[in-house]
Amino acid sequence: MNDFDLIIASGLNIPGQQVKHTLDLLNDGATIPFISRYRKEATGGLNEVQIADISDEYARLKDLAKRKETILSTIDAQGKLTDELKARIVRSWNQTELEDIYLPYKPKRRTRAELARLKGLEPLASAIMLQRDQLLGSCLKKSVKGEVESEEEALAGARDIIAEQISESEENRNRLRNAFTARSVISSKVIKGKEEEAQKYRDYFDYKKALKHCFSHNLLALRRGEAEGFLRVKIEVEDDRMLEQMKQYSVRNPHTLCGEQLVAAIDDGYKRLLMPSIESEFNVLSKDKADDEAITVFAGNLKQLLLSPPLGQKNVLALDPGFRTGCKVVCLSAQGELLYHGVIFPHPPVAQRDAAAKILTQLVGKYGIQAFAIGDGTAGRETETFVRSLPFADKMQIFAVSENGASIYSASKVARDEFPDEDLTVRGAVSIGRRLMDPLAELVKIDPKSIGVGQYQHDVNQTKLKKALDQTVVNAVNSVGVDLNTASKHLLTYISGLGPQLAENIVAYRQQNGAFQSREEVKKVARMGAKAYEQCAGFLRISGSKNPLDNSAVHPERYGVIKQMAKDLHCTIEELIKSKELQKNIDPAKYVTSQIGMPTLKDILSELDKPGRDPRKEIEEFSFDPNVCAFEDLQVGMELNGIVNNITNFGCFVNIGIHENGLIHVSQMSDRRITNPSEIVSLHQGIKVKILSIDSDRKRIE
Repeated sequence: MNDFDLIIASGLNIPGQQVKHTLDLLNDGATIPFISRYRKEATGGLNEVQIADISDEYARLKDLAKRKETILSTIDAQGKLTDELKARIVRSWNQTELEDIYLPYKPKRRTRAELARLKGLEPLASAIMLQRDQLLGSCLKKSVKGEVESEEEALAGARDIIAEQISESEENRNRLRNAFTARSVISSKVIKGKEEEAQKYRDYFDYKKALKHCFSHNLLALRRGEAEGFLRVKIEVEDDRMLEQMKQYSVRNPHTLCGEQLVAAIDDGYKRLLMPSIESEFNVLSKDKADDEAITVFAGNLKQLLLSPPLGQKNVLALDPGFRTGCKVVCLSAQGELLYHGVIFPHPPVAQRDAAAKILTQLVGKYGIQAFAIGDGTAGRETETFVRSLPFADKMQIFAVSENGASIYSASKVARDEFPDEDLTVRGAVSIGRRLMDPLAELVKIDPKSIGVGQYQHDVNQTKLKKALDQTVVNAVNSVGVDLNTASKHLLTYISGLGPQLAENIVAYRQQNGAFQSREEVKKVARMGAKAYEQCAGFLRISGSKNPLDNSAVHPERYGVIKQMAKDLHCTIEELIKSKELQKNIDPAKYVTSQIGMPTLKDILSELDKPGRDPRKEIEEFSFDPNVCAFEDLQVGMELNGIVNNITNFGCFVNIGIHENGLIHVSQMSDRRITNPSEIVSLHQGIKVKILSIDSDRKRIE
């Protein structure tokens, strides 16, 4: 193992060999979903999150190695790279430590200290630092020359040099960091004259809290208020213990001339340079930490949303509700094809309720509609109530569907490519219907940030956010797998080993040659190399293939072992899949080889038991309280049905059938203390809630 392996293993608390084998696979072009699903023997069963952590840490260390090369070459060019200094830099893999080591050698702008050095005041500064009062007079006289016109100017320049040295001292910086870690306070004040405009930040008009106890959502709210020009935010250590300790440690006698100058330089260096530098560092660190927490919550919510229960292949009538402009109606086939679109006006101001009822009843009969998908935006509750009142011949499933991001999709290139001849309203209604049928297949078409399952998504580091959300989508798509003969180009893009070009080539092959008959046929797709096939094959499903394993999560590279199992049991693969009794007779230990271990064999047996089974839960119908349709209908103490529609690290938001969502604070979720609301609730979960408080001014419900 090399240094990187050992550092990663130690930092992530994962055995070194598992890290090494994971990095070998990643460097060989394997994807995270493929490694976690099909290379468990090599990784020791690491999951997607652990593998992603290893990949991220490896990338960080590679960047740090490049930074070290720059630092070493810069210091060497100055002729100051001693063997001891070089050894320290080579040894260090801590970004902060490395930058502290480099700081005194870092090429500087024309700082006050640098200007003083150019004036030849460094010897005077050294005499003061060493507190050699007997040499100070002669040093001072020698310093008054050229651009230095007086002893006062010389002393001021010397103090600037000392102040910079004070601020660049590793020891001082680490002491102040420790003080910030233990005792720093974050505070905010409303900017004078902005009180009315800043009402949404009124909880932060006079805010003060220990930084280590400030929740990520509070910190992100503070930073947003600051960015919008409403709040002034500071992070500081509120006492001067550090400054006094520095003086006591550095100054032998504060009453001598050298002592007086040194005390003044320490004051200046601490307040002008060191304190602002560490405050800035903690601004960044605290923001990064808050970003990471918010992104983790967002990614967790997105995963739950993508893996929401699908209705499956049923004929669906979807409604995008509206009052004045009417409700857009689309009918979709079980495969999601658009069969019909139109508009009905069941609500005021038009209020053609009977005509709307007649149209829906006719459409249900004509297109064999089995379920309704009703957007949950404006007029959603009223439309759902109207549909439920209609006397359909057969029992109809009726679902409220989140509209978040539907308008984004309807104006996107993906939507234009799918429906070039339809307007935005039709595309939006189609998206609502398809979301009910298969949330994963439809939601991957929308920028994850627009799906509405996070907080402060526009305030966090956008590069980190995109990476986390993209990986979440990839993991979700691959955990379910896709039907190779029906999956859209956009959905195929997220399959392990594919990407946009191969996804496009698969769709083109399908159009030219008809449905794929086997996984083996995928090799005929243009640019489908051996590596890409290895990575994607296990995640592609082909129903109706001659080989039933082609519709399972078993990788083609392992078909041979199942063939041997069937042979040993004197049956066919089809018979083995259908017979639980035959499967019970398999001793997996018998099939362990140097290439196939027990983890893979257990996965194979699990897949044989339920081949190709969708890992998502079954969908359930849900209905809101018919007596609560607006905020004004609420009363403290009411018990209502609700649907969890967003989870944060401080609680969850619940749709109770009105425009405003209610909040269940994390402290109210359980009798025991919990830190992660996802331990208790999940997105789109139907729950029973009790109204504890109503804030009519801010339209807040708890």
